[in-house]
Amino acid sequence: MKKYITYAMTILFATIAVSIAAPDKDAMMANEKAAWQAFKDKKADDFKKVVAADFRGAYAEGISTMQTELDDMKKWDMKSFTISDFNVVSGGADTMVTTYTVKIEGTYDGKDASGTYNAGSVWKGKNGAWMAIFHTNVKQEAAAK
Repeated sequence: MKKYITYAMTILFATIAVSIAAPDKDAMMANEKAAWQAFKDKKADDFKKVVAADFRGAYAEGISTMQTELDDMKKWDMKSFTISDFNVVSGGADTMVTTYTVKIEGTYDGKDASGTYNAGSVWKGKNGAWMAIFHTNVKQEAAAK
């Protein structure tokens, strides 16, 4: 019996530790919005505060690094973005996965890139801060009739 109580207490404390360490949905959405806002405003220093230096992205155009993102930031003229259908899944005490849709109005390299995109990010917690380590998005296509 003592063994079962020890297991139960261990599980209880582990659950409490994870729930304390993991941010809530609103906090993760704030991080996601901060990354988008910094990108939109072309504020590389603010972007680097929420996106890891060893970041990777996967897009139709190819694989992206932090430097690729910073170069692309200069080519974007993003007028607005709106995040909706935001969800968060914990991948452990220090990993969070977000999925959402984002409606963008703007141009990339002078061409219209407006539309609604399906997006997702992986966030890693380290030293009390959450940093995006991976991101992807793909433009939604019109449903075939």
